Amino acid sequence: MLRPLPLLALCLALTACDKSQSPSDAPSKKTADAKPTNEATDAKAATPKQEGDAKADGHAKAEPPAGSAQLGQPAPAFTLTDLDGKSHSLADYRGKLVVLEWFNPQCPFVNFAHEKGPLNVMAAKQTGEGVVWLAINSGGEGRQGHGDKANRDGVSKFSLGHPILLDEDGAIGHMYGAIKTPHMFLIDDKGTLVYRGAIDNAPFGEVDGDGEHQNYLAAALADVRAGNAVATADTPAYGCTVKYAK
Repeated sequence: MLRPLPLLALCLALTACDKSQSPSDAPSKKTADAKPTNEATDAKAATPKQEGDAKADGHAKAEPPAGSAQLGQPAPAFTLTDLDGKSHSLADYRGKLVVLEWFNPQCPFVNFAHEKGPLNVMAAKQTGEGVVWLAINSGGEGRQGHGDKANRDGVSKFSLGHPILLDEDGAIGHMYGAIKTPHMFLIDDKGTLVYRGAIDNAPFGEVDGDGEHQNYLAAALADVRAGNAVATADTPAYGCTVKYAK
């Protein structure tokens, strides 16, 4: 079982996330079906049993927008450029397992996941085993975590060896139904979306009650490699809201 962080540290991190969001922060009109959220809701959803629409394990019950990528169906195609201007198309990686990680280098949840949590070594380990790992930043101009410097600082701070792809207009994020950072998606070698949701069941390292820590993404990868259907294919994501452009 993971050890919980001190209450003061958790409160400070959640406050930082809260300050990054204005009450009017909501997806653009082209995602009218998406349910608008704000960072105050994020903060409550991150702490078990504090929000009426949050599960006991701290995951918000957030549904992906209608018309987004569907589990068991081909993952929507996209082409995005990374920080160095290199183009990456999902089609280029057909035949490989692909992990998409919605990313915001200034989100406290992302910082914890990469510094002390499950993403600290996971991406490097999986890419070493042949997985394609792509971070996607769908933050709009002027929003938290947007811009070349913020993303390059994240690469340096987290020692990332995989690319960060820029989705500044949010089109790909909306298409996949990405609502949190981090929000994880797994695509199998046939191009099918087989997992979406949280990394694990422990926001900020805290597992609710006496349950055991579960890394949902690692379990999904293991299922696919074993030739099995993913046992837990859809979990509620937790984290900061994706900072889509207004």
